[in-house]
Amino acid sequence: MTTVIEDMAGMNLEGVLALNNAHQKETSFLTRADLQRMIGNAYYARGVEPARAFLLGFDQEGDYSSPNFLWFKKRYSRFAYIDRIITAEAARGQGLARALYEDLFARAKGDGYSVVGCEVNMDPPNPGSDAFHAKLGFKEVGTALLANGKTVRYLTKTL
Repeated sequence: MTTVIEDMAGMNLEGVLALNNAHQKETSFLTRADLQRMIGNAYYARGVEPARAFLLGFDQEGDYSSPNFLWFKKRYSRFAYIDRIITAEAARGQGLARALYEDLFARAKGDGYSVVGCEVNMDPPNPGSDAFHAKLGFKEVGTALLANGKTVRYLTKTL
């Protein structure tokens, strides 16, 4: 089966919002206005319909105040940052997250980026995400304790 990746601007935003908020423990809760603002400011905002998976990412020009994004912005002059990737539980194991990552990598490389960054929760732990990122070649470059009590690992992949 071929995975069709679409621009999020054309997707069913209610479905994307529901998918995001079902996983707010791992990411964060969003309102419709939050989601629309993020899509409008994103370097990469693509997904797989009907709201089976999506990836939102920013680059160093992004107007975004997430402490994780700002961590990368302080340390890298040019980068693509993965803010959130979510796959619906019923769609897991179909390669959708990998397809979205590979699509982002191809775009970033084509745009002259050499670094893609993200963070993965250490506390609460996210072993599935740890294993996924390791398979894709991400390496740890830092850690942080966030104001919300989460501890995260910062990861980068060199393109």
